Amino acid sequence: MWTAKALTLFPEMFPGPLGESLAGKALKEGIWSLDAVDIRRFAKDRHGTVDDAPFGGGAGMVLKPDILSAAIEAVAVPGMSKLLMSPRGAPFSQVRGRELAAGPGVLLVCGRFEGVDERVIEAHALEEVSVGDFVLSGGEIAAMAVMDCCVRLLPGVMGAAQSASEESFEDGLLEYPHYTRPATWAGPDGIERRVPDVLVSGHHGKVAAWRMSQREEITRRRRPDLWERRRTAKVNEEK
Repeated sequence: MWTAKALTLFPEMFPGPLGESLAGKALKEGIWSLDAVDIRRFAKDRHGTVDDAPFGGGAGMVLKPDILSAAIEAVAVPGMSKLLMSPRGAPFSQVRGRELAAGPGVLLVCGRFEGVDERVIEAHALEEVSVGDFVLSGGEIAAMAVMDCCVRLLPGVMGAAQSASEESFEDGLLEYPHYTRPATWAGPDGIERRVPDVLVSGHHGKVAAWRMSQREEITRRRRPDLWERRRTAKVNEEK
């Protein structure tokens, strides 16, 4: 069973949205498990102190190294990746999510306050990951996003395997547009919009070609960084 362990000051936040939809169904069916562990359990005083002022001064507090380290040691499993949710981390990706889903599970450290003592990151070789160029109040929401990405890739979670293979980022491209009935629909602006003719043509080859062209165009316009990365990769393959 794939296992997710979250070290957090707010274990009651879990499973949150992970208890619903695909992830929630898979959790109930035992395809994966979730263990939210309260970092305060490892505090050494009766007040449950887990943070202290930063050396060198500055605003905010920092999670104490001895407390957090004890928590990590208590729940870490050999072979399990250890991630620290951090805005300074490397961007989390679909590729990394697929790698984690193929393993035994993941330990996610949810930071709070101003951050985590750097020595803990070094001592436990924590992999710092970010879910975007913005700052959250804590790592819990980011950890849930990582878990959800991984869980939906586990065997038996998604209804159709093709759904995952055609999604955004799987091959460096964003996903194509989707349409359903009715074939003609008038929005609040009063303009009638029709489904592209190719999608009702019944010609699977033309549909596939249209979808690929849409993926390429959308990626080029919306994510020039991904488009350039794909172009560079193709050039290197041809050398």
